[in-house]
Amino acid sequence: MTPSENIDQLIKNNKDWRGEALYKIRKIILSTDPEIIEEWKWRGVPVWYKDGMICTCETYMTTVKMTFARGAELDDHTSLFNSSLDGKVRRAIDFSEGDLIDKDELKSLILAAINLNKSKLKK
Repeated sequence: MTPSENIDQLIKNNKDWRGEALYKIRKIILSTDPEIIEEWKWRGVPVWYKDGMICTCETYMTTVKMTFARGAELDDHTSLFNSSLDGKVRRAIDFSEGDLIDKDELKSLILAAINLNKSKLKK
């Protein structure tokens, strides 16, 4: 299966709120930039790339965790990051059941990650 098909299957396998959250997050990621590439890594983790890794998304029992590869370097002016805050590289957003996903704020953070990746390529 392709990475996109694996992600489709992961969404279908999570028949509760986690599948719906992953579906929404994925839709926002892919709508941010048409050149974003989906990958399937580490035995079942969706990963998105553009000029480097942007983020991963994993489903757990009580959360859907969206981890930004270079989150510690991003300006999170809307305070979306609520997990892995002490890490020196990554930052994450833990979505719980019932949480609203702010499309505009999340897109802004994804664009910041893409721009950071681009700036690292130029060096």
